[in-house]
Amino acid sequence: MGAEVAVVVVIVVAEVVVLVTVVVVIVVAEVVVVLKAVVDVVVVVVVVVVVVVVVVVVAVVVVVVVVVVVVVVVVEAAEVEVVVVVVVAVIVVVVEVMVVVVVVEVVVVEEVVVALVVVVVVVVVVVVLVVVVVVVVVVVVVVVVVAVFPPFLAVVPVIVSSLVVVVIKVVAVVVVVVLVVISVIVEMVEVVVVVVVVVEVVVAVHPAVPVVIVIEVVDLCWR
Repeated sequence: MGAEVAVVVVIVVAEVVVLVTVVVVIVVAEVVVVLKAVVDVVVVVVVVVVVVVVVVVVAVVVVVVVVVVVVVVVVEAAEVEVVVVVVVAVIVVVVEVMVVVVVVEVVVVEEVVVALVVVVVVVVVVVVLVVVVVVVVVVVVVVVVVAVFPPFLAVVPVIVSSLVVVVIKVVAVVVVVVLVVISVIVEMVEVVVVVVVVVEVVVAVHPAVPVVIVIEVVDLCWR
Protein backbone atom coordinates (compact mmCIF):
# COMPACT_ATOMS: atom_id res chain seq x y z
CA MET A 1 0.00 0.00 0.00
CA GLY A 2 2.90 2.32 0.70
CA ALA A 3 4.08 2.08 -2.87
CA GLU A 4 0.69 3.07 -4.30
CA VAL A 5 0.35 6.07 -2.02
CA ALA A 6 3.89 7.24 -2.77
CA VAL A 7 3.36 7.04 -6.53
CA VAL A 8 0.05 8.89 -6.32
CA VAL A 9 1.68 11.60 -4.20
CA VAL A 10 4.36 12.11 -6.86
CA ILE A 11 1.75 12.42 -9.60
CA VAL A 12 -0.44 14.74 -7.56
CA VAL A 13 2.54 17.00 -6.82
CA ALA A 14 3.30 17.20 -10.53
CA GLU A 15 -0.30 18.05 -11.36
CA VAL A 16 -0.47 20.71 -8.64
CA VAL A 17 2.63 22.32 -10.14
CA VAL A 18 0.96 22.31 -13.54
CA LEU A 19 -2.27 23.87 -12.30
CA VAL A 20 -0.43 26.52 -10.31
CA THR A 21 1.70 27.31 -13.35
CA VAL A 22 -1.38 27.69 -15.52
CA VAL A 23 -2.98 30.06 -13.03
CA VAL A 24 0.20 32.12 -12.50
CA VAL A 25 0.93 32.53 -16.20
CA ILE A 26 -2.64 33.44 -17.11
CA VAL A 27 -2.98 35.83 -14.19
CA VAL A 28 0.30 37.60 -14.98
CA ALA A 29 -0.46 37.90 -18.69
CA GLU A 30 -3.97 39.17 -18.12
CA VAL A 31 -3.14 41.61 -15.33
CA VAL A 32 -0.21 43.08 -17.26
CA VAL A 33 -2.37 43.57 -20.34
CA VAL A 34 -5.14 45.13 -18.26
CA LEU A 35 -2.81 47.52 -16.47
CA LYS A 36 -1.20 48.57 -19.74
CA ALA A 37 -4.44 49.12 -21.59
CA VAL A 38 -6.44 52.26 -20.97
CA VAL A 39 -9.69 50.74 -19.83
CA ASP A 40 -12.40 51.61 -17.38
CA VAL A 41 -11.73 50.87 -13.71
CA VAL A 42 -14.82 48.68 -13.60
CA VAL A 43 -13.38 46.45 -16.31
CA VAL A 44 -10.16 46.03 -14.36
CA VAL A 45 -12.09 45.14 -11.21
CA VAL A 46 -14.20 42.60 -13.10
CA VAL A 47 -11.14 40.96 -14.62
CA VAL A 48 -9.36 40.77 -11.25
CA VAL A 49 -12.45 39.24 -9.64
CA VAL A 50 -12.73 36.67 -12.43
CA VAL A 51 -9.07 35.74 -12.05
CA VAL A 52 -9.42 35.38 -8.27
CA VAL A 53 -12.45 33.15 -8.75
CA VAL A 54 -10.49 30.98 -11.17
CA VAL A 55 -7.62 30.67 -8.70
CA VAL A 56 -10.02 29.61 -5.96
CA VAL A 57 -11.78 27.11 -8.23
CA VAL A 58 -8.50 25.57 -9.35
CA ALA A 59 -7.30 25.35 -5.74
CA VAL A 60 -10.51 23.61 -4.70
CA VAL A 61 -10.24 21.23 -7.64
CA VAL A 62 -6.67 20.34 -6.67
CA VAL A 63 -7.74 19.61 -3.09
CA VAL A 64 -10.61 17.45 -4.33
CA VAL A 65 -8.31 15.51 -6.65
CA VAL A 66 -5.78 14.89 -3.88
CA VAL A 67 -8.43 13.70 -1.42
CA VAL A 68 -10.18 11.50 -3.97
CA VAL A 69 -6.94 9.94 -5.19
CA VAL A 70 -5.78 9.09 -1.69
CA VAL A 71 -9.17 7.72 -0.65
CA VAL A 72 -9.57 5.69 -3.82
CA VAL A 73 -6.09 4.19 -3.50
CA VAL A 74 -6.90 3.17 0.06
CA VAL A 75 -10.23 1.56 -0.82
CA GLU A 76 -8.87 0.18 -4.11
CA ALA A 77 -11.63 1.51 -6.34
CA ALA A 78 -9.72 2.48 -9.46
CA GLU A 79 -12.84 2.77 -11.63
CA VAL A 80 -14.26 5.53 -9.41
CA GLU A 81 -10.93 7.37 -9.58
CA VAL A 82 -10.93 7.31 -13.38
CA VAL A 83 -14.40 8.87 -13.58
CA VAL A 84 -13.70 11.53 -10.93
CA VAL A 85 -10.36 12.59 -12.43
CA VAL A 86 -11.82 12.93 -15.93
CA VAL A 87 -14.72 15.03 -14.62
CA VAL A 88 -12.35 17.27 -12.66
CA ALA A 89 -10.12 17.67 -15.72
CA VAL A 90 -13.06 18.82 -17.80
CA ILE A 91 -14.14 21.32 -15.12
CA VAL A 92 -10.64 22.80 -14.88
CA VAL A 93 -10.31 23.19 -18.64
CA VAL A 94 -13.74 24.79 -19.02
CA VAL A 95 -12.86 27.35 -16.34
CA GLU A 96 -9.48 28.08 -17.96
CA VAL A 97 -10.97 28.53 -21.41
CA MET A 98 -13.76 30.77 -20.12
CA VAL A 99 -11.47 33.12 -18.23
CA VAL A 100 -8.96 33.38 -21.09
CA VAL A 101 -11.61 34.04 -23.72
CA VAL A 102 -13.50 36.57 -21.58
CA VAL A 103 -10.41 38.49 -20.52
CA VAL A 104 -8.88 38.53 -23.99
CA GLU A 105 -12.09 39.89 -25.49
CA VAL A 106 -12.48 42.50 -22.73
CA VAL A 107 -8.98 43.89 -22.34
CA VAL A 108 -7.64 43.87 -25.89
CA VAL A 109 -8.28 47.53 -26.56
CA GLU A 110 -4.83 48.94 -27.21
CA GLU A 111 -1.58 47.98 -28.80
CA VAL A 112 1.00 46.48 -26.47
CA VAL A 113 4.49 47.95 -26.48
CA VAL A 114 7.71 45.95 -26.76
CA ALA A 115 8.43 46.39 -23.05
CA LEU A 116 5.19 44.62 -22.15
CA VAL A 117 6.04 41.71 -24.41
CA VAL A 118 9.46 41.42 -22.76
CA VAL A 119 7.90 41.41 -19.29
CA VAL A 120 5.44 38.66 -20.18
CA VAL A 121 8.12 36.55 -21.86
CA VAL A 122 10.48 36.90 -18.89
CA VAL A 123 7.74 35.90 -16.45
CA VAL A 124 6.83 32.88 -18.57
CA VAL A 125 10.46 31.79 -18.81
CA VAL A 126 10.92 32.07 -15.05
CA VAL A 127 7.78 30.04 -14.38
CA VAL A 128 8.86 27.36 -16.84
CA LEU A 129 12.32 27.17 -15.26
CA VAL A 130 10.75 26.75 -11.82
CA VAL A 131 8.58 23.92 -13.13
CA VAL A 132 11.58 22.26 -14.74
CA VAL A 133 13.48 22.44 -11.45
CA VAL A 134 10.54 20.92 -9.59
CA VAL A 135 10.27 18.12 -12.14
CA VAL A 136 13.99 17.39 -11.87
CA VAL A 137 13.77 17.27 -8.08
CA VAL A 138 10.83 14.87 -8.28
CA VAL A 139 12.75 12.64 -10.67
CA VAL A 140 15.79 12.61 -8.39
CA VAL A 141 13.62 11.72 -5.40
CA VAL A 142 11.99 8.91 -7.36
CA VAL A 143 15.38 7.57 -8.42
CA VAL A 144 16.59 7.58 -4.82
CA VAL A 145 13.43 5.84 -3.66
CA VAL A 146 13.81 3.24 -6.39
CA ALA A 147 17.32 2.50 -5.17
CA VAL A 148 15.95 1.80 -1.71
CA PHE A 149 12.65 0.17 -2.67
CA PRO A 150 12.98 -2.09 -5.77
CA PRO A 151 9.15 -2.45 -6.19
CA PHE A 152 9.13 1.12 -7.51
CA LEU A 153 10.97 -0.06 -10.62
CA ALA A 154 7.66 -1.21 -12.07
CA VAL A 155 6.13 2.26 -11.97
CA VAL A 156 9.11 4.47 -12.86
CA PRO A 157 8.22 4.56 -16.59
CA VAL A 158 4.71 5.69 -15.70
CA ILE A 159 6.02 8.46 -13.45
CA VAL A 160 8.37 9.65 -16.18
CA SER A 161 5.56 9.69 -18.74
CA SER A 162 3.45 11.72 -16.33
CA LEU A 163 6.22 14.28 -15.94
CA VAL A 164 6.41 14.50 -19.72
CA VAL A 165 2.70 15.34 -19.74
CA VAL A 166 3.43 18.07 -17.19
CA VAL A 167 6.07 19.59 -19.46
CA ILE A 168 3.69 19.42 -22.42
CA LYS A 169 1.05 21.29 -20.43
CA VAL A 170 3.53 24.01 -19.46
CA VAL A 171 4.64 24.40 -23.07
CA ALA A 172 0.99 24.69 -24.10
CA VAL A 173 0.50 27.45 -21.55
CA VAL A 174 3.55 29.31 -22.86
CA VAL A 175 2.21 29.04 -26.40
CA VAL A 176 -1.14 30.43 -25.27
CA VAL A 177 0.47 33.40 -23.51
CA VAL A 178 2.67 34.22 -26.50
CA LEU A 179 -0.32 34.04 -28.81
CA VAL A 180 -2.32 36.32 -26.51
CA VAL A 181 0.47 38.90 -26.59
CA ILE A 182 0.84 38.66 -30.36
CA SER A 183 -2.89 38.92 -30.86
CA VAL A 184 -2.99 42.09 -28.79
CA ILE A 185 -0.30 43.59 -31.00
CA VAL A 186 -1.88 42.64 -34.31
CA GLU A 187 -5.44 42.95 -33.01
CA MET A 188 -6.53 39.46 -34.01
CA VAL A 189 -8.65 38.53 -31.01
CA GLU A 190 -10.71 35.92 -32.85
CA VAL A 191 -7.60 34.00 -33.87
CA VAL A 192 -6.19 33.81 -30.36
CA VAL A 193 -9.53 32.81 -28.86
CA VAL A 194 -9.76 29.89 -31.27
CA VAL A 195 -6.16 28.85 -30.62
CA VAL A 196 -6.57 29.09 -26.85
CA VAL A 197 -9.64 26.88 -26.94
CA VAL A 198 -7.93 24.33 -29.18
CA VAL A 199 -4.79 24.21 -27.02
CA GLU A 200 -6.77 23.84 -23.81
CA VAL A 201 -8.94 21.08 -25.27
CA VAL A 202 -5.88 19.19 -26.51
CA VAL A 203 -4.34 19.18 -23.02
CA ALA A 204 -7.70 18.78 -21.30
CA VAL A 205 -6.92 15.34 -19.91
CA HIS A 206 -3.60 16.32 -18.34
CA PRO A 207 -4.67 15.24 -14.84
CA ALA A 208 -6.56 12.20 -16.11
CA VAL A 209 -3.99 10.48 -18.31
CA PRO A 210 -1.08 10.05 -15.87
CA VAL A 211 -3.22 9.40 -12.80
CA VAL A 212 -5.38 6.80 -14.50
CA ILE A 213 -2.33 5.04 -15.95
CA VAL A 214 -0.57 5.04 -12.60
CA ILE A 215 -3.65 3.71 -10.77
CA GLU A 216 -4.04 0.88 -13.25
CA VAL A 217 -0.35 -0.06 -13.31
CA VAL A 218 -0.03 0.04 -9.53
CA ASP A 219 -3.19 -1.99 -9.17
CA LEU A 220 -1.81 -4.59 -11.59
CA CYS A 221 1.59 -4.72 -9.87
CA TRP A 222 -0.01 -4.93 -6.43
CA ARG A 223 -2.08 -7.94 -7.45
